Amino acid sequence: MKILGLIVNPIAGIGGAVALKGSDGEEIIREARRRGGVSPAPGRAEFFLKALRQYIGSPFTLITCKGEMGENEARNAGVFPQYVIPVGGVSTSADDTKAAALEMERRGVDLIVFCGGDGTARDIMDALDLRKPVIGVPSGVKMESAVFSVNPEAAALLAAKFLGGGLSTVEREVVDVDEEEYRRGTLRTRLYGYLRVPDDTDLLQGAKAPSPLTEDEKEAQKSIAKYIVEEMDEDVLYIIGPGTTAKAVLRELGLTGCLLGVDVVMGRRLLASDVSERDLIHLIESHSGSSRVRIVVTPIGGQGYIFGRGNQQISPKVIRMVSRDNLIVIATLNKLLSLPKLRLLVDTGDREIDLSLSGYIRVIVDYRRELVVKVEPGLTVAQWGNPTGTISP
Repeated sequence: MKILGLIVNPIAGIGGAVALKGSDGEEIIREARRRGGVSPAPGRAEFFLKALRQYIGSPFTLITCKGEMGENEARNAGVFPQYVIPVGGVSTSADDTKAAALEMERRGVDLIVFCGGDGTARDIMDALDLRKPVIGVPSGVKMESAVFSVNPEAAALLAAKFLGGGLSTVEREVVDVDEEEYRRGTLRTRLYGYLRVPDDTDLLQGAKAPSPLTEDEKEAQKSIAKYIVEEMDEDVLYIIGPGTTAKAVLRELGLTGCLLGVDVVMGRRLLASDVSERDLIHLIESHSGSSRVRIVVTPIGGQGYIFGRGNQQISPKVIRMVSRDNLIVIATLNKLLSLPKLRLLVDTGDREIDLSLSGYIRVIVDYRRELVVKVEPGLTVAQWGNPTGTISP
């Protein structure tokens, strides 16, 4: 019988929706909690396990960690661990993650699934190197590494296929950013190493690719921004997402915002900078209806996500208030054509919102030039129709 290891980082992503851009460091965690931040990792772990029960065709044994590091989520999903590793507790640390990974290796697990972000991936890599295959369930803020599934449901299908003997493994990149610099608006990405992951490119996200700093790329961004600014209405609230392409709109207006945060513009003035989900909800509610609000976003290079990676402030609730009809997607042609499958992805954590965003959408790629691109929400159990598996006690 195959053995699955599950590690949940219960503070991963806690700073995303509250505009803290990560969860590294005790001070940041305290501030995130003070602002009302909630980690998506426990919920995503439960979703993963419930989906795995639908996809897997044979019994498996689960080993996990105590409390919020896996035990609680497993029991909530109706999966009963064979063994619970006594690490974690009221607070958890990188050392807990590393200790759990090493104990799982000692107990002979066939696959380790972790719910966290790039920092958690680094901890797993530090402990195991390439000795055990892993799958990352995306639960952090940035998730720039290539070891994560497209979404939690894709992780379940990937795990089921691997445990069923249908997949080989491949080495994929583990990268991370300096969060102190990131919060100050400087993005420095570093390659830390590699982890071994089940090989299925349809179910795995790519590593983030930064926009090239060529003159052609800068000119294309400027052309897009010029068109957006020309079409702006004075009485419309514009929510501008992170990224160099989106922030070119602010530069065209002569404004300075937060490169890696979310800014709000109205009447060609910067109304608010580096806002949280709560700020956005307040601004939308105080404005005159969703028809007078627009969201401007650009996909992440190399991945294609327009929601769910690095812009969690634009939450499902915010998207629902504004609606898909008021979404403006911008990207240079070079960025779009560099995407692995020329598709845009969404992974907001809200299935209803993800499905509502799916389908074809116009992407502004140059001055008065658009390209129609498909938005995909990921998998649904109904699409695959796999038989419900048996979960061993």
